[in-house]
Amino acid sequence: MYSTILTAVLKGICTIPVTVEVDISDGMPVFEMVGNLSSEVKEAKERVRTALHNCGILLPAKRITINLAPAQERKSGTGFDLPIAVALLCSMGLVEERLCQNRIFAGELGLNGQILPVNGILPIVSDGKKAGIEEFVVPEGNEKEATLVQNVKVYGFSNLKDVIDFLNGKKITKKASPISQKIPEKTMDFSEVNGQNYLKRACEIAAAGMHNLLMIGPPGAGKTMISERLSTILPPLTEEEQLELSKIYSVCGLLNNQESLITERPFRSPHHTITKIGLAGGGTMLRPGEISLAHKGVLFLDELPEFQKASIEILRQPLEEKQVRLVRARGSVTYPADFLLLASMNPCNCGYYPNMQKCRCTPGSIKRYLERISQPFLDRMDICAEAVQISYKELTGTGTNETSAQIRERVVRCHEIQRARFQNESFCYNSRIPASRLKEYCQLGEIEENYMEHIYEEMSLTARTYHKILRVARTIADLEGSEQVRKHHLNEAVCFRTVDQKFWGGI
Repeated sequence: MYSTILTAVLKGICTIPVTVEVDISDGMPVFEMVGNLSSEVKEAKERVRTALHNCGILLPAKRITINLAPAQERKSGTGFDLPIAVALLCSMGLVEERLCQNRIFAGELGLNGQILPVNGILPIVSDGKKAGIEEFVVPEGNEKEATLVQNVKVYGFSNLKDVIDFLNGKKITKKASPISQKIPEKTMDFSEVNGQNYLKRACEIAAAGMHNLLMIGPPGAGKTMISERLSTILPPLTEEEQLELSKIYSVCGLLNNQESLITERPFRSPHHTITKIGLAGGGTMLRPGEISLAHKGVLFLDELPEFQKASIEILRQPLEEKQVRLVRARGSVTYPADFLLLASMNPCNCGYYPNMQKCRCTPGSIKRYLERISQPFLDRMDICAEAVQISYKELTGTGTNETSAQIRERVVRCHEIQRARFQNESFCYNSRIPASRLKEYCQLGEIEENYMEHIYEEMSLTARTYHKILRVARTIADLEGSEQVRKHHLNEAVCFRTVDQKFWGGI
């Protein structure tokens, strides 16, 4: 007897519909599985056979053929166990196939028939709904995650016997109810930071235009403290961004069956020992890396020169394209990687250059330390700000500092200006303006043109750095509420490029 069951396979944060076909016919007793399967999918044969046995169901001594179509797509993951088991039950006549139609099944089976949670349930349900599927049978451990998609029926089970009873109408399972979303409270605030007004200003501009930011200065100046608070001044995620980000975490198994979509912009701070695969993604399952987990949020690289040079350089393409493509022999996957890169570093090994009264490094060691950061990577940083050692009065001052909420108000206004300006474009931030459109959105008067011509020659700027300055100046003008980019906007943007000239051009 022939039967089919619907399921899906992950490809990035999207899914491809998969039909599980089962045919039980007379012939030599054999259990075959085909359809371009990975090792864990091939192993489903033994998991399903044993799980059915422990539920009191024996497979017939006949020729059993299972195909996962389409065959040209690579099938990986353990979520095929449940649909294979249900398809077998339909072919054996123990479950009516019509009761399984227009439903997607996903889940891993334990040998005792227990249904175990799997990664990627959120994109499976989300894409399934777009395809017209309204009912989903998932592991109980994925039930809350699945109900994050509105207007679908989700049935969560912990045991294969319960699924059989449900499909035979012997047990009624209520539709799981989504839990209202809760916005987490911020635990850190810019009001806790004394001094470093220059760095705070740089962070505000970076957040307002989603510009990449590099901070350089001596140890103990407050770089890490300020960095940890940058995400507190970013605007809240839109519903579309929440769903996209939650899909990435679902694929990685980091959603933890929580009761709401991810509502807070991520702040990822990987250790400097991280590998290229850990940062960009990859592995046998082509999972997302830190740069995708930081999507729509902040990727913070503390002690930047301590990272492997190959790991740093791998960021260059995602910074430009806002996505990362993982290409391997068995296929390719694209993950979104639209993040704000925030990095901090000391100017030398001891951390005190150019203060030669404290610095113990030789000119050669300083040069080697700074050369760990290549010029092409430095060109991709929109803002470079120096963190100076704060004075005792600044550190112990009792004055009132601006809160994150106050700064965020200005940032949100700036984002609204950009959304209105770029409403008919494929981009929505000043930092994303293509070079070919800069003249349109960053028009300069005669005074500003002459000023930038002088700066370009004086500082020996690259074309990429020149464009970065224009984009930052556009954001500064938006923060001020100015439609035109004026000379003082350009001057401030240029000041945020003098630091790299000071350190990398002075050795």
